[in-house]
Amino acid sequence: MRLRPQLYFACLAAISLLVAGPLASAQPKGNGAPNGAHYTLNLIGVAKDKTASLDDNNGRRIFVRLEGKSRILLQQGDTFQVLDANATDGSGAFQLPSPDPDGDGVTEYSVFARALGKPGGSSSLTPAAVDPATGDVYYSVESAVFVREKGGKKFTNVSRELLYVYADIDDDGTIDRLPLFDERLQDYFWEYDNNGLKLVQLRFYPVSTDTNQ
Repeated sequence: MRLRPQLYFACLAAISLLVAGPLASAQPKGNGAPNGAHYTLNLIGVAKDKTASLDDNNGRRIFVRLEGKSRILLQQGDTFQVLDANATDGSGAFQLPSPDPDGDGVTEYSVFARALGKPGGSSSLTPAAVDPATGDVYYSVESAVFVREKGGKKFTNVSRELLYVYADIDDDGTIDRLPLFDERLQDYFWEYDNNGLKLVQLRFYPVSTDTNQ
């Protein structure tokens, strides 16, 4: 298993964004997530759009619409960081490292997610990007789907669904797999489609996921 998480998570610790503790182990614990240090991002559904500017807001949450679609623009960087916490006004923004620089399907880090809050509601999170030549938007054919049911909710690994765009970008009838920030596309984002779900929690761990399996 190839891991190169030290740079990302050392930088996070330096700016007090990394949870204290040892680096994560790939072995899941009781709640379905790995053990160890991680970065947490909460997607909070709100009934009314936020009006205050939340740019450069260091809270580890982004506000999204409780009903309907919100867009989270993705920016490549060495650390995980919320750049714009308000996605109810059209778009929010989140910075994260390139998940698979060599495009071999093995990620540099992994994303685990779960639906929380009062039972009820569902949502989906879909990666997308823009063709620099035509301006066409390609939405991934794979999405992470969240449903809040009664009882405890365990984490599931959504690295495959959130860190890649699966789309036929060359019109040859075959679905291409492009990791976030692949140079063949630009302006990557996640589209969040909410149907009353109040909270989705994403955790980013310094362990790899082999999406080829």
